[in-house]
Amino acid sequence: MQIDPIKLQNQNALIDDYRNNKGSITQHFEYNPYSDAAYKSRLQALQNRNFDRELLTDTLFEINQQWDAPESTYVNIERLKKDDSVVVIGGQQAGLLTGPMYTINKIISIIQFAKQQELKLEKPVIPVFWIAGEDHDFDEINHIYLPESSSMKKYKLLQRVAEKKSVSDIPIDETYANQWVNRLFEQIDETQYTKNLHQIIRGCLENSSTYVDFFARVIYKLFDDEGIVLADSGSPKMRRLERDHFLTLIENQTEISTGVYEALQQIKQKSYSVSLDVEPTDAHLFYHKDNERILLVRKDNGDWEGKQNEILLTNQELKNIARNNPELLSNNVVTRPVMQELLFPTLAFIGGPGEVGYWSILKPAFKAVGINMPPVLPRLSFTFIDRNVEKSLRKYAIDEQDAVNHGVEEIKANWLASQSNPPVQQVADEIKQAVDKAHSPLREIARDTRADLGELADKNLYYLQCDIEYLEGRITKALEEKYKKELAEYDLIQIAMRPNQGLQERTWNPLPLINEYGPYFIKQLAKESCSFEEDHHLVHI
Repeated sequence: MQIDPIKLQNQNALIDDYRNNKGSITQHFEYNPYSDAAYKSRLQALQNRNFDRELLTDTLFEINQQWDAPESTYVNIERLKKDDSVVVIGGQQAGLLTGPMYTINKIISIIQFAKQQELKLEKPVIPVFWIAGEDHDFDEINHIYLPESSSMKKYKLLQRVAEKKSVSDIPIDETYANQWVNRLFEQIDETQYTKNLHQIIRGCLENSSTYVDFFARVIYKLFDDEGIVLADSGSPKMRRLERDHFLTLIENQTEISTGVYEALQQIKQKSYSVSLDVEPTDAHLFYHKDNERILLVRKDNGDWEGKQNEILLTNQELKNIARNNPELLSNNVVTRPVMQELLFPTLAFIGGPGEVGYWSILKPAFKAVGINMPPVLPRLSFTFIDRNVEKSLRKYAIDEQDAVNHGVEEIKANWLASQSNPPVQQVADEIKQAVDKAHSPLREIARDTRADLGELADKNLYYLQCDIEYLEGRITKALEEKYKKELAEYDLIQIAMRPNQGLQERTWNPLPLINEYGPYFIKQLAKESCSFEEDHHLVHI
């Protein structure tokens, strides 16, 4: 495995400035995540806080038992009982077959950074992945993309979920789920790994009740020896653990909401873009009623109501729910990070570019509950390059960094044009200009003779131009047929390096790569130690 760092171009200004430690953005965070001193300071600060480690680890042990977690996970849960242990944490929705590659990349980031810091700090550092099972947008996770001949094709699981249920509460429809898995395996080529991979996935599915279960079991098959600890934010067991912290969030809602709102306005004034809208009255909590999540807002009189007036609760009623039925509450994107920090002794949070963006407005929320925001470290970003893609890149002398940043569509078009001498488009354009010029006197005579003849002359020119374009198109099509193999190689590069005009990790699912190479490249990458200061890494497998 060869790993090469590259620079990404045209990144979001916020993440770019954050990576470069520019003062205009760093004041919205507590720590410089690229400083070793920051983690020593953070470690010391955590020693002054109290965590209910016994209850936390008992809950994690119980949750992970239901997923048949590997032994390495239980070892790390046990290590978390030690008073000097800390965690490196990050999370994501429970995508089908892990969802896009960025989920795998994030877990690898958590594992690698935990190992790096354990060596430096000489303290137990446990990798934890927080499954956002309380999220309710099933349409965001009910599909994956697989590469076709010249594009990425979407494969959607057809199960319908009408209510706004948390993903943790959505039961798997075995018929639709099995149909979906079978359809995927009909699309991929059979290799030495296909049969075993199919059996593993079917086994994970058969032993799962929900899509969070399915996600967790697949993750543990991929990372069975790394000690990653999974936590489901949608689990009633986790909610009971959060009981007292829900009360803290309720009691400090005004300060949390107004502080986050003001922070967002400051960020906007600095011309940074954050994909999050908040209002001073937002409660940043959900109430669960009839299997649906209701987003709460705070009224002027102190009562709490659904954003669409679905429910009305007094402040005391909401507190009683937090004490007695915490499973009826859940966090949103603002309070989940705070809850995460209240539960875990967090050395560092690992996030994607979008997450780093919205964490930039969360500092007041942490302050409101009397704690500091942990170091926020952008995750590692990878593009995986297999042998076929690498061969095509070399054949056409295409720079890998350029392919990731810009794709090869323009290079492909220029290459095809160069296969006719002179280029057919150039000749066609020149002929159209010449026809326009030669036709001009005739159009002038027609217009001077009668208005309707002028219109007829313009239409005549249009038809002449169309005939030239038709011939140009036929010649181009013939060239495409003649060089079909070469153009397919350009498409192979485009789909692998910049699918849908974005990074590979945002579209690709790991399934086709695991089917071709087995899970070993993922396991091997988890054991590497990549630099978090680099924008992106190319991984040759």
